[in-house]
Amino acid sequence: MQTLLSIPLNMILLFAYNAIIFMSTPDNYIPDVLVASFVIPSGATLHITWNIFFILVGICILYFEILKSTRATYQALIDHLLSLVVFVIFLVELIVLPEMGSATFLILTLLALIDVIAGFTVSLSTARRDISIGG
Repeated sequence: MQTLLSIPLNMILLFAYNAIIFMSTPDNYIPDVLVASFVIPSGATLHITWNIFFILVGICILYFEILKSTRATYQALIDHLLSLVVFVIFLVELIVLPEMGSATFLILTLLALIDVIAGFTVSLSTARRDISIGG
């Protein structure tokens, strides 16, 4: 169970985005398809496409990833390393694959980078508090 908790949630987002992009055809570009539409109290209609949906999910995942990084265990180190691997995959896909050259994927890549940086920062700051100097 502990190993399952170390799986970066961003990896699920990466696989889902890849599946959506590679299922698309030029005449049926799925990320622009409307997922939901809401009328907000101001009277405006808020349209949620797959692109916006992935960004919203990515922001929520970022919260849970930072929350996971507060664990001060060996598993947290594994979690950070896996998050780093997922970020590298995001970055390589962004640079190499023309299908991933979109603002949405750039934002998801930035969220993966923030996950890595925040995870290491939170772990280092909690480790610093665990060290007591001068008995």
